[in-house]
Amino acid sequence: MLLPARTAVLNYLYDVKNADVSQIMEALKPQYGGERQFTKKLYLDHVMSLEANGFVNISSYDLDKDGELRVCYEISDDGRSAVDKYVDKKYRSHK
Repeated sequence: MLLPARTAVLNYLYDVKNADVSQIMEALKPQYGGERQFTKKLYLDHVMSLEANGFVNISSYDLDKDGELRVCYEISDDGRSAVDKYVDKKYRSHK
């Protein structure tokens, strides 16, 4: 059984300093890559929702090599607390 995708994004950010949507998707691809909903648009929605709810913060932004906006996110203290409280230890690499 897998975590809901949005929770998996938050759980992934727990263990990294920061990441953009492409990096998050690359990390989650082995588990979620076969789903039809595994799209950049949807994962951007996940991260923006987590930001709107105070679980992640924008840590930096710039333009990638193709001139597209690249936004990096980092988990907030509230996000860490949520993972600690709601994500079962068997899903966490930071036990």
